[in-house]
Amino acid sequence: MPEEPADDAPSFRKQPVSFVRRSGRMSDAQERAWSELAPRYAFDVPRDIASTSVHPDARLIPAEVYGRTAPLMVEIGSGQGHAIVSAAAARPDVDFLAVEVFRAGLARTMLDADRAGVRNLRLVEANAPEVLERLLPEGAADEVWVFFPDPWHKSRHNKRRLVKEGFGATAGRALRDGGLLRLATDWEDYALQMREVLDAEPEFERAFDGGEDAWAPRFDGRAMTAFERKGIAKGREIRDLTYRRVARG
Repeated sequence: MPEEPADDAPSFRKQPVSFVRRSGRMSDAQERAWSELAPRYAFDVPRDIASTSVHPDARLIPAEVYGRTAPLMVEIGSGQGHAIVSAAAARPDVDFLAVEVFRAGLARTMLDADRAGVRNLRLVEANAPEVLERLLPEGAADEVWVFFPDPWHKSRHNKRRLVKEGFGATAGRALRDGGLLRLATDWEDYALQMREVLDAEPEFERAFDGGEDAWAPRFDGRAMTAFERKGIAKGREIRDLTYRRVARG
């Protein structure tokens, strides 16, 4: 993993990003995925300054990209694509959008999607908040998924976490009224932060039962991945949260 820049280093963005860009050498198969499969699966994002930024005028219009009108599920931080490829294969009537900055992971996603014959999936290589704030039209998504985001477990790095104060406005812009925000993590303190943040955000209300300390039931549409199994094997409890977008105005 590349060395993280110092906290006082110059930045192209006003806010810290929630990732470290991984740019290691890709395999021949992954290189072929980008050259042969990207025209089918990858949305070519107009850039701003940084390589993973989104130009302020860029827009992804789902009906144009997918060639139809259908519910849209957006996964933030799709990794190697195991969860979203499985979901897209199981629900061909729904459109799926994978958002990730890890190029090798996106390549693996394309390879697995092509192997499974999945055609209702598109990929975006970009900083997730900019996708939610700029690239997608307001209210375009039926669901936004945030499964196992980087916990940035050192306290001095917590500011880099994706789900923090203000995330409600970011995710809420992209979701339609009544749309769902689904989250899962195997880090207890991050789960507690997610719940505290989203309980306070005016854009969302809980979509699960129980008292103040409750968690949502496991989302059946989330495939059990090797990453999740690894967390369980280490004794970490998986905690789910589900929130509903409050009607605008």
